[in-house]
Amino acid sequence: MAKLPDGALMRRAAAGLARRVAILLKDGRGGVYGAKVALMVGVGDNGGDALYAGARLAGRGALVEAVLLKPERAHSDGLKALKAAGGRVVSSIPADADVILDGLVGIGASGGLRPDAAELAAAAALTGAPIVAVDTPSGIDPTTGAVPGEAVRADVTVTFGCLKAGLVVGPGAARSGLVELVDIGIGPHLGAPAALIPDEADIADWWPRPGPTDDKYTRGVLGIAAGSDIYPGAAVLAVGAALAGPAGMVRYAGTALEPVRAAYPEVVASANLRDAGRVQAWAIGSGLGTGEPATGMLWQVLQSDLPVVIDADGLTVLAGHQEWVRDRKAPTLLTPHDREFARIFGPIGEDRLAAARRAAARLRCTVLLKGDRTIVADRDGTAYVNPTGTPVLATAGSGDVLSGIAGALLAAGVPAGKAGAAAAYVHGLAGRLAAENGPVSAAVVRDTMRAAVRGLWPAAG
Repeated sequence: MAKLPDGALMRRAAAGLARRVAILLKDGRGGVYGAKVALMVGVGDNGGDALYAGARLAGRGALVEAVLLKPERAHSDGLKALKAAGGRVVSSIPADADVILDGLVGIGASGGLRPDAAELAAAAALTGAPIVAVDTPSGIDPTTGAVPGEAVRADVTVTFGCLKAGLVVGPGAARSGLVELVDIGIGPHLGAPAALIPDEADIADWWPRPGPTDDKYTRGVLGIAAGSDIYPGAAVLAVGAALAGPAGMVRYAGTALEPVRAAYPEVVASANLRDAGRVQAWAIGSGLGTGEPATGMLWQVLQSDLPVVIDADGLTVLAGHQEWVRDRKAPTLLTPHDREFARIFGPIGEDRLAAARRAAARLRCTVLLKGDRTIVADRDGTAYVNPTGTPVLATAGSGDVLSGIAGALLAAGVPAGKAGAAAAYVHGLAGRLAAENGPVSAAVVRDTMRAAVRGLWPAAG
């Protein structure tokens, strides 16, 4: 800011904000001219962004009306610009607004909305007009995504300079709608990112593909220890998902022999780890049980120098034997949901990203914390946030599918952090594709996994 004219960054932000609102109006009603734009304006720079954007829209023929939360503390230069462009100040949100800008509070605020701001936000929601949040939806924590009280639910969030973690993790992500980043020129001055959000090109780049000299062994062999007499389906789901991955061979070890053999004749199946044969990685835990046999299998797998992904019952057993992972040199990928995480590491709290990082550091492993926005925290501190999550994956057996594809990536030589991120990405894609045909079950997600993976190949050339 010291290197730029006063207000330059705010005007850049306002220009990007006005452009996005113009696109929304073009799609919704054919253009800006004659549109009714309402501004919810708080104090400080966030309200200034909204006022300057409103001035730009008024200059293009929109009818812009601003409700000032605290008129005496509104951004003075922004307010002058709005009035000079023909905008006006009103006392309430117009019921017939075409779009509403949320400029109530910015990233420096804490806690939920105060009563006067919450009342204004509620009135805006009742209009049914799309709400565009300025930088972050008011009331969410921009760092953690926590929603400690009343908060705006935005249809679109236009954020400036960099993505804020609160827009992509926790409950804040669900309230942010479609997030668009506006470059205002601060990129060279930013430090290391709190997390990385892989896109399709990243996943395609990480995803191994067979070469002309490969055979089934050089592509990687995955061993799966999953399922039981009570839960044979867990083995079927994990194995089926693994076969959609990049490994060249899958070996199964466990008591669900007949269901696995019947479903997948290409899988080499045996009743125990001793007869399973050589593998390059293990996926263990889904439906395995938590008794002495399962405990013995987990101990045996973790004594190896191979990469291991641990899911479900394996995580429950691990809660009482954390040193088995902490003392390993080989990569270990844990895939807990919130309750499994709490059994091992304690309550997550409001900051899911920090919790996953602490857990990875504590056990010197990689932690894939499942959720609508799955977080993968690597042992070196790198973290990934998955952008393809969907609530339809909250169904029995979905985690078994995830563990299978993650294991196949480990067996193919993908580092644990990237393997977790890539597995979560294609798992989310498969869930979204499956939902296009109606209600989703884990078996449908498994069967859609190949279509999700196939879509990555053209992107990689």
